[in-house]
Formats: sequence, structure tokens, C-alpha cells
Amino acid sequence: MQAAGTATSLTRSLAIAYALLIAYACLHPFTGWRTTGLPLFDYLFAPWPKYVRMEDLVLNVLGYVPLGFVLAPSLPPRLGRFGTIVVTTFLAGLLSLSIETTQNFLPTRISSNVDLGCNTLGAFVGAVLGVLWGRRLFGVQGWLHRWRSERIIPGRTGDLGLILLGLWLLTQLMRESMIFSSGDVRQLLQLPTALPFDPGQFIALEATLVATSMLAIGLLARCMMRSGHPLPIAVLLLLAVAAKSLADYSFFDPGAPMAWLTPGSRNGLAIGAILLTGAMLLPRIHQHALAGVAVLIATTLTNLMPENPYLAVGQRLLDHGNFLNFHGLTQFVAGVWPFLALAYLSALGLWRGEHLHTR
Repeated sequence: MQAAGTATSLTRSLAIAYALLIAYACLHPFTGWRTTGLPLFDYLFAPWPKYVRMEDLVLNVLGYVPLGFVLAPSLPPRLGRFGTIVVTTFLAGLLSLSIETTQNFLPTRISSNVDLGCNTLGAFVGAVLGVLWGRRLFGVQGWLHRWRSERIIPGRTGDLGLILLGLWLLTQLMRESMIFSSGDVRQLLQLPTALPFDPGQFIALEATLVATSMLAIGLLARCMMRSGHPLPIAVLLLLAVAAKSLADYSFFDPGAPMAWLTPGSRNGLAIGAILLTGAMLLPRIHQHALAGVAVLIATTLTNLMPENPYLAVGQRLLDHGNFLNFHGLTQFVAGVWPFLALAYLSALGLWRGEHLHTR
């Protein structure tokens, strides 16, 4: 019973986290609230729009497929397959209805019954997939649940840690940030650059930032793992490299998937690999402390470093609504992620500090 509860807890936490991300992306930037004077639900009866971008329709559908996929396995099995699909689609549709209605009060957003329909369709597709394969993946006998039980500390502490790592991967889709970096509060608050740009100094700072960021994320992942096997950490770093390459390919014209591999980042990867390998040999309690220090150093460097002028060359200006929404989401997550990581490390020491004293 405990194992089943853990599996449900993980999927429920994933569904809540994903729903919050959707809400933020659709309501960003949360400014200019006003009333239009029109009936609140008038948009539900609007005719088919004259101009529709197929990309927007597809993205609206795809955006809700993961929500339906993780929400379906979190519901009680007694609902049955049909009941699970119906309830999942209803809950996701209710979320979309709430967001679309709230957009009535934002001047930069347009409430749309087409978006509502596409979102609900995506949730339905995800619910069907979740019913067919979700329980096999997240259930007690699923390989993901078995992997989690073997590799990650139990309870909600482990669930929150996995979600935190997933959010970190999302931050790597920022087109203007350096590999592995996050926590640019200066950009969120639109503050001026602290240091002037100097090529030699920038390379050294970038190498230090990449190395400390690599050390921070590697040790953070180690703190929530049962054992010190390096393979999950290596996979996590490779996924981050893939995400960064995808972002650079998508946001540069022509596509440049390796734009992030600058001289500074190349040196930082080499130094970070050496530091992380050595840190993996330390006692876990020391790894926990070093992870917090590395997060603080990396975040400080992120906010002190000047902007790289070469990154602005060849960037595509994506003025389509869905891309702007996604960029606002990743920018927000990247800004707050280090502080969430520090809070998690503190909570980990308080709630599960005993496991840090094992090798």
C-alpha cells in the first residue's frame, strides 16, 4: 500500500507542477489587469476566427497532452478506464476554462474558445495515453517507479527533488543563458549589468560559472539519491546539453545547436567534470554542504557577469504568442530555481538529514 501511495504521490505532484507551469505561461506577464465590460463567458460563443495559425492549434493541443498523461494515473483506479479518461479530461478542461476566462482581464491575452477546445482535446489524448501506459510507467510494477524506489530517497522529499531537476532542465531552454546556468534575477528585475564586457575576463568568469553550476546540479542530484552511482547524474547533464542545443538550434538563424560551446563553457565543462568527480568521493554530509555553496557561487556569478554580445547575433525574434509565453515561463523558472534549490537542500537536511550521514 505504501508503494502504491508513493506512485500516486509522484504523478499527483507532477500534475500539480505542470498545471502551475501552464497557468504561469498563459497569464504571463501578470500586468495591466482591467475589466472589459463584456460578459465574462462571451468568448465561449464567438465564431471561428478568420485567421488561425496551425502552429498555435498544434501547440495548444500538445501543451495539455502531458497534463492528461500524468493526471490520469494519479486518479483512483476504482474509476475504471472510461471514468479516468472522463474525469481527467474534465479537470484539465476546467483548468483551461479558468485560465481562458482569467485572460479576459489581461490586455496582452485573448480568451479563445478555440484554445479551450484544443487544450481539452490535448488533455483527452493525454488521458487516453495515461490510461493505456501511464500506470505501467508510474504504477507499482512500472519501470519508472522501480527505478525511483531503487535510486531516489522515498516520500515527497524524493518527489520534490525530481520535480526540481525537471525544472532545471526547463531552464536550459533559455536562448540567452549559458549552459547549466540559472538564477538571473538581474534580468527579471531589469537591472543594469554589473561588470563591463572584457573578452579575457568573460572567458574566465564563464568557465567558473559553468564549472560551479555543473558541480551544484551534480551534487544536488546526488543528495537525493540512495547511492553514488554516477550514471543518473551523467544522464541528467547530457539531457541538459541536449536541451541547450535544441534551444540554440531553434532560436538562432541559421540553426546553431552548438552556439553554447564557447571557449569559456568548454573550459568550464572540463573543470566542472574534475571537480564533480572529486566531490563524489566526499562524505554525503560534505556533498550536501558543498552543493549549497556551489549554488550560491553560481547564482552570484550569473548576476555579476556582463551579457555576451555575440549571443545576440543571429537570434531569431520570435513574436508569436506561444513562443513568448514559453520564454516568459522559462525566464521565470530560471530566475527562481536556485532559491528553490537552496530551500530544498535546507529542507532535505532538516527532514531527511540521517541519510546524509551514509556513504
